[in-house]
Amino acid sequence: MAVDLAGCDAGGIGLNHDAIECEVCRVVLEAPLVVDDVEDDVVGEAQEDHPLTTIPMEGGEESPLRSPSAAAAPAQEEEIPAGLTAEEYADLRPRVESHHRYHVGPAQCSSLLAQRIRAPAATVWSVVRRFDRPQVYKHFIRSCAIKNGGGDGEIRPGCLREVSVISGLPASTSTERLDILDEAGRVSGFSIVGGEHRLRNYRSVTTVDELRGARGEPCAVVLESYVVDVPEGNTEEDTRLFADTVVRLNLQKLASVAEAMAAAEPEAAPLPRPSAR
Repeated sequence: MAVDLAGCDAGGIGLNHDAIECEVCRVVLEAPLVVDDVEDDVVGEAQEDHPLTTIPMEGGEESPLRSPSAAAAPAQEEEIPAGLTAEEYADLRPRVESHHRYHVGPAQCSSLLAQRIRAPAATVWSVVRRFDRPQVYKHFIRSCAIKNGGGDGEIRPGCLREVSVISGLPASTSTERLDILDEAGRVSGFSIVGGEHRLRNYRSVTTVDELRGARGEPCAVVLESYVVDVPEGNTEEDTRLFADTVVRLNLQKLASVAEAMAAAEPEAAPLPRPSAR
């Protein structure tokens, strides 16, 4: 079933777009999990403004997420993500190796997506870091409540959040644990540890890096990866297509939110000219 977003008022994303109310957006996200023949332009014309690329991940034995000290992954051919130059991707490669490499078991699938955002990395990170407010940029979330935050109200690794999903999807609730929150490195990661849904053993990591645009303006590159079990009765391709679609929509909304925030931020005042003596 090919998806044509020409009928979607917001192109599948938007600061105020409720994708679950849009029949065009819902077609790839409603039950069952299987999604057939969804075209690459599933997220609509907005992808021209916010291009994304899915990068194949390596296969192998199932194991936890690799840390920076883990053994190097075997060399493999990889395409440079759309929108990034070879030099930019080379600069980001250490981040990929440190945070976005998984050993994927035979009943799992994994993916890495990239999103370029016309906003400073600090602005983008201010949105991504809010484990307690994923609904700011993630579609299909009705509410989010922290279950075991610190007594001081601080969000730290180990915290759990209870996410309520908008009705109409093949899920109703999701219990998620914050695995990493590296403020200095701008790295966030979480695992789904419970709830009523079909994304079992889902783990995700998001990194935010800053590059310079053609005219020297700051821009951010967000890398988001995941690994997840393939549900019984579905194929690896079905599962990856479903998960990639949700991640794409979320990353594109993140771009819309962060770029709107950056546009609203006051420009830095020019330095005063030295007085003549």
